Amino acid sequence: MKTSSVILKQIKVVPLVCMCFFTSLFVEADEVDKTITQIMAQRHIPGLQLAVVKDKKIIKTQSYGVANLQDDVAVTNNTVFSINSMTKAFTGVALLQLVEKGIITLHDEIGKHLPELPKAWHKIQIKHLMAHTSGLPKILSGYYIDLIVRGNPKAAWEKVQTLPMISDINTRFDYNQTGYVIIGKIIDKYVDGNFVEFITDHQLKPTGMHLTAKSGFEYMTPVIKNQARQYLYEDKAKRFVNIYGRFSYIMRTAAGMNSTATELAQYLIALQSNKLVKNTKLLWTPVKLNNGKIGGFSNLENGYAIGWQVLERGHHPAVSASGGNAVTMIHYPEDNVSIVVLTNLVGALPIQFVDNIAALYIDDFKR
Repeated sequence: MKTSSVILKQIKVVPLVCMCFFTSLFVEADEVDKTITQIMAQRHIPGLQLAVVKDKKIIKTQSYGVANLQDDVAVTNNTVFSINSMTKAFTGVALLQLVEKGIITLHDEIGKHLPELPKAWHKIQIKHLMAHTSGLPKILSGYYIDLIVRGNPKAAWEKVQTLPMISDINTRFDYNQTGYVIIGKIIDKYVDGNFVEFITDHQLKPTGMHLTAKSGFEYMTPVIKNQARQYLYEDKAKRFVNIYGRFSYIMRTAAGMNSTATELAQYLIALQSNKLVKNTKLLWTPVKLNNGKIGGFSNLENGYAIGWQVLERGHHPAVSASGGNAVTMIHYPEDNVSIVVLTNLVGALPIQFVDNIAALYIDDFKR
């Protein structure tokens, strides 16, 4: 296993596609590369993939560092990264597609669609599931991605239905995968096939996300061509350790997809162009709690919408989808700029430094 000092020496920029239309963008590209390599060194990030969208055009794609430390494989534009909970953004779009077909509404109580659920759950609205304000008991144990009945999705689903509510409906934000299990069951009820096929046919294929479609929703379980390994960095031991995991079917509306920065950039352009849903405002508007406030992960990601995080602030408001503390894609609607950052380090937290990249493409960026 290589130490972090060796890894930092190996971080390299792999030339991909840089569609720079103005001389100033060449300067920005140099600044971006410098910024990225500095951040990778500071945060011990082995490999990273970047895509930048401005005015609905991809103006930069770049790869940096190592996708596979064991075999010293460089990141390329075809490297596929695990995107973990970024999957929730695709689930949100799938749900809104059903809303636009008139099949459901975001205000529907879930008892209307799944009457077999516990009575205490019936009055939870679909939007509460998506925004993590449902108050439901948790199907994950709290240790990584382990279910409350480890290795047994059926038993875990049966058990969670016997547990008491954590809080009253829509009174607080509490990140919770149980709601996304229910969303998967609602989608499955109304589509041909299942939600995996529905997302593939109605989002991935229409936007040309062929590598994403081929990689599937199974996280690190299958062998996927050109997939980046995923790591943790142990600061005390100063070493990287491998992460492996398996997402059962019921968890795949919440996490498990794999993608590339370029294909995610294509996806953001399709959303901005209203090619997937007609009303992105509905998709990206944070759900308000009963007290009129919004809840989210932090002062930065301070709201949650329909599978997307919201950054409500005075300057450069944004919406984002992140996963595994390793990847993020963010759209600044007032600035017509989007940034995709994929890493293979759990704990890299690109949401914390993505503004630094955006500032190189947005004039007078105010923090």
